[in-house]
Amino acid sequence: MIEHVILVDEQDNQIGIGEKLETHQLAKLHRAFSIFIYNSKGNMMLQLRAKTKYHGGGLWTNACCGHPRPGEDLMAAMKRRLREEMGFECQLTKMLDYIYKVPLDKGMHEHEFLHVYKGTYDGIPKLNPEEADGWKWMPIEDIKADIKKYPENYTPWFKLSMEKV
Repeated sequence: MIEHVILVDEQDNQIGIGEKLETHQLAKLHRAFSIFIYNSKGNMMLQLRAKTKYHGGGLWTNACCGHPRPGEDLMAAMKRRLREEMGFECQLTKMLDYIYKVPLDKGMHEHEFLHVYKGTYDGIPKLNPEEADGWKWMPIEDIKADIKKYPENYTPWFKLSMEKV
């Protein structure tokens, strides 16, 4: 199935629709989201992206990322992807928005208007093996120290978001 993303301007107004892989190859600005999940102890959930992902496979990142489909509400998309990737739902609240552009592996680029949300969850996720190879809880200070020591182990958007949140 060919997936499509929402192309946007720098104010997040929709200006078109793009095929997902082509959008990432041509570095077109598109709408995306990242979800940060914390437990009641204040630890952050990290996801190990599946090695088979179209980019960033085998890297640690925040609990869930994705793109709303054309015509799909942002909150509905975030809840859908959290269920699809991690097998659970929780209440989500907005943290921040920002635009970034970075080169990735496999000839891809991210150029996203990124909506960052957070939620709280104390359970054990049920990973979708097509999306994630693993997960763990980590204290935020330990994550920051590990990113500083081993930046190559983390996705670019996660490193950028950690600087902002």
